[in-house]
Amino acid sequence: MAFDVPADAYDRFMGRYSRLLAPQFADLAGVTAGQQALDVGCGPGALTAELVARLGVDHVTAVDPSASFVAAIRSRFPGVSVMEAPAEALPFEVDSFDASLAQLVVHFMTDPVAGLAEMRRVTRPGGVVVACVWDLAGGMSPLEPFWSVVRRFEPGVADESERPGTREGHLAQLFEAAGLRDVQRSALAVTLDHASFDEWWEPFTAAVGPAGSYLASLDAERRAQLRHECHAALGDGPFTIAAGAWAATGRA
Repeated sequence: MAFDVPADAYDRFMGRYSRLLAPQFADLAGVTAGQQALDVGCGPGALTAELVARLGVDHVTAVDPSASFVAAIRSRFPGVSVMEAPAEALPFEVDSFDASLAQLVVHFMTDPVAGLAEMRRVTRPGGVVVACVWDLAGGMSPLEPFWSVVRRFEPGVADESERPGTREGHLAQLFEAAGLRDVQRSALAVTLDHASFDEWWEPFTAAVGPAGSYLASLDAERRAQLRHECHAALGDGPFTIAAGAWAATGRA
């Protein structure tokens, strides 16, 4: 799934959480100086920034299917090699990287097993492949306050909880199906303070991802009702959103 939205819209929507996740995720991958790392589904650069800080621009490569995000990486991180391509068709030679990472991407891959197998292919033997996905199935994603209200409006709505890797253990199963070795499961967690309800709500109006697209699909009356119900649930603010992600690591 490509995100055909401006980079700053994504930054305000999910980037505010993924920036907090990136250091933990890079730690899980064991990223260390001297390695060559690949950021798969880089978006506008939350993880890319962390990898550049640890490795330098010459040791980081990024790929994303969205042209707007590729342009953002080129602008924000001059010197990083970035290409427009999906995970399922990575434009790199076999054994090109020491570590291949996919932060909050697997559940949007058209074919997650194929995407992970491609990450394995371009990672040197013994190198690490790492991915993480929000715990959408367990109700611990940063989007849960939104989707929990939507489900009251529309029981059975496609709320992302059925997407690949979002339930406990499934990401590791996908890794094994992709031929990765020594697969390990883990969990990550972040918290983010929001100063006000409006600061939390506004990014949803930019039509980013499935949640933003769902909101954009409603008529004005339904959008206003959904906003009212979310406001009633969260209050004026400040408040804190706690979120968890499932992660898996494997060896090429």
